[in-house]
Amino acid sequence: MAARSLAMVTGDSGAGNSPGSVTVTEPDAVMTRIGEGIALCQRGDREAARQLLAEAWEQVGPDGDPFHRCSIAHWMADVQDDEREELVWDLRALAAAELITDERARQAGLATPVRALFPSLHLNLGDVYRRLGDGRRAAEHLVRGEADADALAEDGYGKMIRAGLSRLAERLSAAPASLPADG
Repeated sequence: MAARSLAMVTGDSGAGNSPGSVTVTEPDAVMTRIGEGIALCQRGDREAARQLLAEAWEQVGPDGDPFHRCSIAHWMADVQDDEREELVWDLRALAAAELITDERARQAGLATPVRALFPSLHLNLGDVYRRLGDGRRAAEHLVRGEADADALAEDGYGKMIRAGLSRLAERLSAAPASLPADG
């Protein structure tokens, strides 16, 4: 699984509020619950994290606040044991992110434009498509992630995501061409 940054939820970007740094300053109750799920995952309790995040998803609902849906789905993908389920959640995160306005992000405490979220979302999709053997879709998400990487700051978070995109590019160039996926 692609490494996911805590910065989206906890504000731990390693560089405060620098431009392009993904920082959440004051999480609301839903974001706090997501942070609890992340903590469970980091302690190795993936099942409890999955349950807590599933409850948060039910609370928010599939038509709820896109910022909450993006955050839940982004982390729910990370606690899936099946790569196809991980893909479903990564796609939900991207779809929700596309609905988040910069104004809503600011209201949630995000100190950057929403565009700074996309490199990580595309990195995760590129990685899961690669692991599923769909090199074409993996490469598409790599290109999209790289296109938005200029929205990232030169901080710990930005460096981590850029390094992940570079690793994905290396893995894709080293892998034999995969057959086009159906559909």
